[in-house]
Amino acid sequence: MKSNSAKSTAVVLAGGKGSRLMPHTAELPKPLVEVGGRPVVEYLLKRLKQGGVGRVIMAVNHMADRIEHSLDDGSRFGLQIEYSHEPAPLSTVGPIRLIKDLPENFVVANGDILTDLDIGNLYRYHVERRAELTVATYRGTEKIDFGVLEIDSGNVVTAFCEKPDYHFIVSMGIYVFNRSVLDLVPDNKPYGFDQLMLDLLRHKRRVCALPHDGFWLDIGRPADYEKAHVEVERIRGMS
Repeated sequence: MKSNSAKSTAVVLAGGKGSRLMPHTAELPKPLVEVGGRPVVEYLLKRLKQGGVGRVIMAVNHMADRIEHSLDDGSRFGLQIEYSHEPAPLSTVGPIRLIKDLPENFVVANGDILTDLDIGNLYRYHVERRAELTVATYRGTEKIDFGVLEIDSGNVVTAFCEKPDYHFIVSMGIYVFNRSVLDLVPDNKPYGFDQLMLDLLRHKRRVCALPHDGFWLDIGRPADYEKAHVEVERIRGMS
């Protein structure tokens, strides 16, 4: 991406209440919760800037004034920051439908993620594959604290594994959208990323994934917010 191109646009989703992160979000919107003495959204903004983004549209609702006061016009980050206000909570994708001047392809990111993902590479990957939506993905592992059995149709045990690791692939909360996907999004109604994915797959639209094996935390989850404080030096080094 070139920073002076219309393609260098990102929408940052920052309208949620952050209920899972109480009491940290009692007086602050989630993107302004601090890690290492800085609001978490600042790390994301610097990562966007490094990836070639020049224009950021903050989709805001809850405590919007606090976010605008903190980030202002974005000049101190070397960015042009604008604000799009939801008239009411519209979930994760609904707010994007309100923005009328988006380029053909643009980055979308949740405002509470920490990552060393190369966003410029994500954008190029999306364009090269002519995708309508590209999802940055992360391979997670979870320990199952039970003995797991496999059973056949006759209820005969065929295999057993004590406390296995379960591997899964998750969305990192950062994407590249082609503007064409917005024709699936209703006007002024709550509409989430889960609904968009299901609708895209049902209509056989082209969705791609870019695996990332570096650093990623979603600080909307309390355990990961605590982990962010442990990893603070690594996080500082990413920006």
